[in-house]
Amino acid sequence: MFSGIVEEQGRLERVEDGRYRVAASLVVRDAEVGGSIAVDGACLTIVGRGTDWFEADVSPETRRRTTLGGRRVGDAVNLERPVRLQDRLSGHLVQGHVDGVGEVLHAAPDLRIRIPGDLMRYCVEKGSIAIDGVSLTIFDLDGESFSVAVIPYTAEHTTLGAKSPGDPVNIEVDLTAKQIEKLLAPYVSERP
Repeated sequence: MFSGIVEEQGRLERVEDGRYRVAASLVVRDAEVGGSIAVDGACLTIVGRGTDWFEADVSPETRRRTTLGGRRVGDAVNLERPVRLQDRLSGHLVQGHVDGVGEVLHAAPDLRIRIPGDLMRYCVEKGSIAIDGVSLTIFDLDGESFSVAVIPYTAEHTTLGAKSPGDPVNIEVDLTAKQIEKLLAPYVSERP
């Protein structure tokens, strides 16, 4: 479980046979092999580490369903360690289970994202969403897109400040909305 508060930007150093090596400093300090780390919002298992890097195996499924399949050596990535029970939750509860890939329509500070239609139903005004692992608040929704405000600090300390129109981004919608929908489904008929 994560909070969507990115701790540092890492840099992809190597991609070989599904194993990704990421240069990092902060997130590897207390990392353990077998532990989790969010890379651009995708929860990965650490399979190797050094003092300034970690490695994770990225499955074909994850490469297909997230932006990680298109990442190249030298790319910056957002990194976050899992929350601990004693931590303050500054963002929102994020699982690191990417629901889909969106497309940047307009760059920060009012970052506008188009997402698959089946995910829009989970988006509400002032609701939470994770974009490349960053916890943000939704505003200005239409049928296929929404905006989020990217403050200067977030633009500087995450990859969101460098996103341009056409760039893909990982999307994780709010877990609570998905759970409520599943619980109510037997009692509510599907609308056209």
